[in-house]
Amino acid sequence: MNPVRIAPSILSADFARLGEEVRAIEAAGADWVHFDVMDNHYVPNLTIGPLVCEAIRPHVQIPIDVHLMVEPVDALVPLFAKAGANIITFHPEASRHVDRTLQMIRDHGCKAGLVFNPATPLEWMDHVMDRLDVVLLMSVNPGFGGQKFIPSTLPKLQAARQRINTHVARGGQPILLEVDGGVKTDNIAQIVAAGADTCVAGSAVFGAPDADGGYRGVMQALKQAAVA
Repeated sequence: MNPVRIAPSILSADFARLGEEVRAIEAAGADWVHFDVMDNHYVPNLTIGPLVCEAIRPHVQIPIDVHLMVEPVDALVPLFAKAGANIITFHPEASRHVDRTLQMIRDHGCKAGLVFNPATPLEWMDHVMDRLDVVLLMSVNPGFGGQKFIPSTLPKLQAARQRINTHVARGGQPILLEVDGGVKTDNIAQIVAAGADTCVAGSAVFGAPDADGGYRGVMQALKQAAVA
C-alpha cells in the first residue's frame, strides 16, 4: 500500500511567519502545501490570493495544492498557475463550464481537480473523468478551519474510489482522491481505508505542541496512524 500524502493547510499557519512555516512543514515531511483561497462570496470567509502563492513558492520544493473556493473561477486560474501552483482544484457549482475550466487548468501546466462539498453529488465526476487529476472531498462545510469531520464523508469516499478504480480499469489515467476537513490521528485510518490517498490537515499540524515533537512529530503520527 502506498503511503498517504499529507498536505498541511496553511489556513491554520502563522501568517506573520508564512515563509518559515512552509519551510518547516516541508522539513517535517509534508508532501504538499495546501493553499485555501476564499472569496467571501462562494464561502463566508476571505483569505489569500496569487501574490501570497508567489511569495511562498521559492520557500518550498514540494507541490502547492491550490483549492479555489471562489466564484467565478476562470479568471484566477492563469494567475495561480503563474504564481507557482502545481495543482488547482475548484467547486463545480462555481464554474459556468466545468469541462472548459478543467482543460484551462491543464493548459496552464497544472494538475486539475474538482472539489465536492458534503452535499454535492459525485455525478459531476462522471462526465469529465478524462480531465481529472485529483478529486477532493470536503469533510466539513468550507469556509473555516478547525471544524469536525462529517462521518457521512466515509461512504462518499468509497463511492468516489469505486468510480476512480472503474475508470482506471477501463484504461483511464490515475486520479488522486483527497480529503479536507477535520482529519486527525484518530480518524485518518478510517479515511484512508475508505479510499483516500491524500489528506489535508490544518489545525492538526499547525496546532501540534512542541512537547509532542512539533510538526515532524504530528506528521509522523498521521502517516503511522493512516496505515494502522
